[in-house]
Amino acid sequence: MNKRERYNNVMGYLFISPWLIGFFIFTLFPIIASFILAFTRYDVLSPPRWIGIDNWFRLLEDTRYHNSLKATFYYVFTAVPLRLIFALLVAMLLKPSTRLAGLYRGIYYLPSLIGGSVAVAVVWRQVFGSEGLINFILGMMGIKGLNWLGNPSTAIWTLIILAVWQFGSPMLIFLAGLKQIPDSLYEAASIDGAKGWDQFIKITLPMLSPVILFNLIMQIINGFMVFTQAYIITSGGPLDTTLFYSLYLYQKAFQSFEMGYASAMAWVLLMIIAFFTALAFKSSRFWVYYESEEGK
Repeated sequence: MNKRERYNNVMGYLFISPWLIGFFIFTLFPIIASFILAFTRYDVLSPPRWIGIDNWFRLLEDTRYHNSLKATFYYVFTAVPLRLIFALLVAMLLKPSTRLAGLYRGIYYLPSLIGGSVAVAVVWRQVFGSEGLINFILGMMGIKGLNWLGNPSTAIWTLIILAVWQFGSPMLIFLAGLKQIPDSLYEAASIDGAKGWDQFIKITLPMLSPVILFNLIMQIINGFMVFTQAYIITSGGPLDTTLFYSLYLYQKAFQSFEMGYASAMAWVLLMIIAFFTALAFKSSRFWVYYESEEGK
């Protein structure tokens, strides 16, 4: 390696050094530290004490932990499909180019920009409150309002509806994917007598399947990490029906100061997300169509 190449290497590392420093300090080191703390009892105020795998066995006996798993799985496997279906439906409606198409897309995307904020969560809590907008509308129609946030049967659905309302991000990705499908395919299908539904099943879904896979994985990851909505709107209640995994992890770490136990929970969450991500990738060979692999 000559002097010029060494100089270029040094300058290259110098330019990326801010990212490297941030990665090692704020990402790599916390990951390693959390893994070590998962085998300790640590309350922040005193030094960590090694307890082996006690935290992991404790997870099996923690009833509230089981409730958080149940609530999170219910939320993910309900909210994610509904959000993707709704996002695809709106993307299909917005696909035709019109004069105000850009404005409509921006309006529909707006909830995704602000939907995860504390302000929206506070407004949502007021909307579904006992004297909120929903019950006011029901009262105008002569229907008795419900205690949406205090009823175990309806509380989680207020959060699911909020998640579906935040369909803007996957909608834009679906819209970009729809724009890439050649119109010639639909024209050829029309000549062969295929109607709208047949074209959707035989052309749109197969050609859009890589985009569906991407959106599915991203929404699953986001679904398992949901926190703000439950923390602000329901605080995990009633009866732990909205005690999502990330919320319970937060309670253990920053309210009970059980950092070791919370670290073990965090690594279990990582394994759960990794499992469902790997499952999605593994199953994609059966339902995802790649045009470049057609001749293989």
